Amino acid sequence: MTVAFIGIDLAKNVFQLHGVDANGQAVLKRRLRREGLLAEIAELEPCVIGVEACTGAFYWQRQFEALGHTVKVIAPQYVKPFVKHQKNDQNDAEAICTALMLPNMKFVPTKSEEQQDIQALHRARRRLVNHRTALVSQMRGLLLDRGIPIALSIGRARRAIPEILENQTNGLSAMSREIIGDLFDFLGQIDAQITTFDRRIDAVFKSNEDCRRIARICGVGPKTATAVVAAVGDGREFKNGRHLAAWMGLIPRQHSSGDKRLLMGISKRGDRHLRTLLIHGARSVVRVAQRKTDPFSQWVNSLRERRGMNRAIVAVANKNARIIWAMLNRNEEFRAHA
Repeated sequence: MTVAFIGIDLAKNVFQLHGVDANGQAVLKRRLRREGLLAEIAELEPCVIGVEACTGAFYWQRQFEALGHTVKVIAPQYVKPFVKHQKNDQNDAEAICTALMLPNMKFVPTKSEEQQDIQALHRARRRLVNHRTALVSQMRGLLLDRGIPIALSIGRARRAIPEILENQTNGLSAMSREIIGDLFDFLGQIDAQITTFDRRIDAVFKSNEDCRRIARICGVGPKTATAVVAAVGDGREFKNGRHLAAWMGLIPRQHSSGDKRLLMGISKRGDRHLRTLLIHGARSVVRVAQRKTDPFSQWVNSLRERRGMNRAIVAVANKNARIIWAMLNRNEEFRAHA
């Protein structure tokens, strides 16, 4: 039995294998428990293994590659069209194997343990930021329910809430005052945790040469630089900078047919957090460019006047994504816009 391609449906405890030979004929169909998976894969001759991008995918990729196999990680949306009949583990594994054999299939960039550590930092920080936003919104709602409005923004809430708690003439009951005070203390604890994660991200940034290089791009700071390096590595999984920008969802969504081309808003594919960081950085570039006269700022200002603020921001984010790919893929330094 010679297996050329294997599709593995990953799970927590049970794994389904579907292997085919070089002619596409099924030669292996097996269901294994977690403890027996690596032993089974170790007995096979080196082949190409495909797995869906999911929790644990990159861990198993490293384990299988250590056994001499070539491993490809496929996004679930590219596997779904090949699922036959009803969804089950066997059909999923077969669909992964079918998608794996396509010559033009796009694969997810590989990630090392270091990259996953950096991503974990960003995800943990993002979770805390989301909790902080929800907490401030809850305090604002509780106060508004008592007829005390607070202007939008976390900074204004930090300044206004202590004043509200100290004001004994605003009609706030003792219990409500105590509840809001406890929530405000919790806000301080979340702020402290976010600051701790910011320091860890800054330490990673200072210790990584690629991060420091791409942070020289206008609109790219330590958080964006570390997030990009964690997500795409050296960028070799992408053919060019446009492919990276498309993977980040920074190109127009298209709905065309025949001679009729219809371009809509950006596709918003890929990592939402990464795209958000690039967009926020580009927004600062567009805002500051209004006070500058260098060639790049002139291009930004002209684009903003012709196409509007939002399109100019996306265009700068798209341009930054392409520059990042060139710097990572070719190991080049940033060259200021002429």
